[in-house]
Amino acid sequence: MRCDYVRHYHQHGFAIVRGVFRPREVQELAGAFDRLYEAGLRRGRSYRDHNLLFRVATDPRLGTIVRMVQWPSYENAVLARYRVDPRMLQILAPLVGVDLKQIINQLHWKPPGATNVEFGYHQDIRSRRPRSAYRSPAESYVQTGIAIDAHYAANGAMTVLPGSHRLGELPLGGDRPTMERALDDGELAAVGIDTTRRVHLELDPGDVALWHLHLVHGSGPNVSDGDRRFLINGYVVADNCDRGEWAFRDGVPCALGEPVLVHYEDLYTRPGPFYLP
Repeated sequence: MRCDYVRHYHQHGFAIVRGVFRPREVQELAGAFDRLYEAGLRRGRSYRDHNLLFRVATDPRLGTIVRMVQWPSYENAVLARYRVDPRMLQILAPLVGVDLKQIINQLHWKPPGATNVEFGYHQDIRSRRPRSAYRSPAESYVQTGIAIDAHYAANGAMTVLPGSHRLGELPLGGDRPTMERALDDGELAAVGIDTTRRVHLELDPGDVALWHLHLVHGSGPNVSDGDRRFLINGYVVADNCDRGEWAFRDGVPCALGEPVLVHYEDLYTRPGPFYLP
């Protein structure tokens, strides 16, 4: 695999590796997405079972939609397999090595015509809590996304600000949840970022995007007539993180066992299952 993406990642804070997964593999992943989406609609409300979390919302145009599922790999064998696919390690190894934990495993949907699906401008560092559990995060963490559909501006592709990873942690969005904020150029201007430099991550199905913990990014609504599905997996150097599921030990894929502490603080005292308010 060519390493020009490594140079681009370090220089701009993101990169794209084209054509990593073949069409039949993308179709297999799409089937897993569709089954989980249907499961979320059947529940009709946000729902948690240990680390598995369905985020169900109401869209003004479409009614009930599933916005995301966290850690679907605990119950879906297809997704569990792709989270530790050797091609992912091949991409990650030049950046963070071969002993990796995983702290993000998410499915994101933007159904055709959905408006209540934006992610305000943010940096992923804001979600690394408690900070003491994530050492040397800027050098130890890589976020990845596998495109299930084509991604482009009209269907809500990620919008990134190249080079913003060099600015360190920025006060974006205050305490408001990222999923409840729209893209706001005023937030970028307030921290001195030139809004004309933003770029949409245009992806084909099977492409893999990478981005840095400090990269400023977000995404808008889907005003197209097609879906925008995205499989996000975040990896971290194992020695620098006290949380997360093992993904690769010395380059060997690790299967999931009983859920361990990642983000859900009450995992051991209130594991679920239960519906969220």
